Amino acid sequence: MKVRNYLLLLFLANTFNLQAQKMAKDPMTESTFKNLKLRNVGPAFTSGRIADIAMHPEDDNVWYIAVGSGGVWKTENAGTTWQPIFDDQPSYSTGCIT
Repeated sequence: MKVRNYLLLLFLANTFNLQAQKMAKDPMTESTFKNLKLRNVGPAFTSGRIADIAMHPEDDNVWYIAVGSGGVWKTENAGTTWQPIFDDQPSYSTGCIT
């Protein structure tokens, strides 16, 4: 009985080793990517576009961002948090900021 269990264990270990060797082959070959075409993977809609960025001339932590579909935003901590500063204006879209 012990011999049979030992042989079964040896067989299973060998099978596992062969499977591991098959999986270890590099899947990143030219044939893996040959049918992929170059395409734009950016935003699906026109929102989310950063139109312009202006930084305070003396404080690198203060930035102003003009968003093509969302007004003007300001950060005083180099981008950790943002506050909208253009919400009360009659225009929504912004293209340039200085």
